This record gives sequence, C-alpha cells and structure tokens, in this order.
Amino acid sequence: MSVEPKSHGERIVGFKRMQDGTVEDYELLALYEREYVKALPKRILCALRQLEGSLGGYPVSRFDHSLQTATRAMRDGADEELIVAALIHDIGDDLAPFNHSQIAAAILKPYVRAEVTWIVEQHGLFQSYYYAHHFGGNRNGRDRFRDHPWYEACRQFCERWDQSSFDPNYDWEPLSTFEPLVERIFTRPAHDATFVKT
Repeated sequence: MSVEPKSHGERIVGFKRMQDGTVEDYELLALYEREYVKALPKRILCALRQLEGSLGGYPVSRFDHSLQTATRAMRDGADEELIVAALIHDIGDDLAPFNHSQIAAAILKPYVRAEVTWIVEQHGLFQSYYYAHHFGGNRNGRDRFRDHPWYEACRQFCERWDQSSFDPNYDWEPLSTFEPLVERIFTRPAHDATFVKT
C-alpha cells in the first residue's frame, strides 16, 4: 500500500487495517509520532489547567491544589521528578475520578524512576487515611504495603504535600515556576534506563 496525501497536504498511510501496512507506512507514522511527542509537555500543562474548573466543594480548585502540592514539594527540597509528580498527581481527576492515581502514574511511568511512579499510583489509597473512616471505610488500607520499600515515601508525599494543600491562604508558586521542570521531564527519551530505574 502506498502513502497517500490528504487534501490539505498531510500525508497519510495507505492502509485501512494495520495488518496491511508497509514499511513506508510505519516509517511515516513513526515520523508523525516523534513530532507529536515533542508537544507532550504543552499538552500536560494544558490538561493541568483544565483542573481549574474541576470538582467543586474544596476551598481551592484542583489546579490550585496541584500548584500547592508541587510548591510544598519544591520547598521541602524534593527532586525534580517528585516535584513534577506532585504537580500532576491529580491530572486524571476529570476523566477517571475513581482511579485518577493510575492515570497520573501511567503518564509519568516512561519518564521517571519507578519509586515516583509507585508513589503517584498509590497516593489515592494512602490519601484515604485522612477521610475513609468518616464513611465507614478502612482508613488503614495502605497498611497492606507497610513492608514495601516506598511505603514511607508515599506516606510522606501524602502527609506533607498532598493532604495539606487545600489552603487558600498558602502562598503557592504559579504554574510558570514548574513549566521548565515539566519540559525537562517529558522531553526525556521514553523508557530510558538512565531515568526509569528501580
């Protein structure tokens, strides 16, 4: 199958089923993917801004909560991976309210060390320590991970940064403070063993 031009000049593959694709088709798609991935930091920042109009009832928006959480991590001396994780830890709230932690972890996973991914993936469970008992739930669900090597890091992520960041009077940093970090993390080569290590 040949690669066909679209009417507006963009080239598209010639197949309608992936099994019929040629080397040329997949080379073209790889080219488009490389270009598309370059804009990932901008798409992440855009998705983060969408949290401004997210879930109500809190004294700050989910966007401001995210900025507060990242600010606390930064002021606590966290490394860039953890600061970015703190910034986007709730980015999945709008589309996945019941498993938002896994969404954020999946976004981070190709770019950061395994510890950071695990912390973000588990933060929903660990955060429930602060409220589950008010609904008759088990606030100690996180205890099943008590022997995990990153248990304490996740507990502290929630204690020091996440659960504390609903304060409208806290002086948090603007998004522009974190944009260079997002750019650095999400322009790394995906799945690079230099960064994605245990």
